[in-house]
Amino acid sequence: MAGNLVARSVHDLTAAAWFGGSLMGAIGLNGAAAEAKDPTERTRLSSAGWMKWAPIQTAAFASHLVADLAIAWENKGRIAKQDGVARDTAIKTAVTVAGAAVTLYAGILGKKVEKLADEGARGATEPNPGASEELQSAQQQLKLLQWAVPAFAAAVIVLGAKHGEMQRPKNVFQGLRS
Repeated sequence: MAGNLVARSVHDLTAAAWFGGSLMGAIGLNGAAAEAKDPTERTRLSSAGWMKWAPIQTAAFASHLVADLAIAWENKGRIAKQDGVARDTAIKTAVTVAGAAVTLYAGILGKKVEKLADEGARGATEPNPGASEELQSAQQQLKLLQWAVPAFAAAVIVLGAKHGEMQRPKNVFQGLRS
């Protein structure tokens, strides 16, 4: 029981860090960087902030996955027997993996934007007119991904809450009877 509480807490806190960090970055960090007077500093400042966050986000995500595995191991019998749990576990796993891939790709695009910072920009995800196609493409993709990442994280949080509800004794009993 204590192991499950620790794993569940780590799972929920790390998902919250993924959600909150990505949302704050999209709104706060990218928004603040757009206010820089020098257009070449806008993407550079945003990139510097994201690079400071990246190790924390990576550690949170790795901890999230370890906690996920611990929770799945402890609940393997329930996953196999309770109606709907295996399906929801598969969906949550797919959403988590897809969210991780989107987050990683956003980081790769961010590095590309950082390398092209000398071209200047209107903002972290808004290119200047006349910017290279490479910078425009990376920033346009980041403009979408900055919202996709917290959406994936939010979905993981909601699916985790659903899993928690499925563990209530009355729901376990109903699921085992089905």
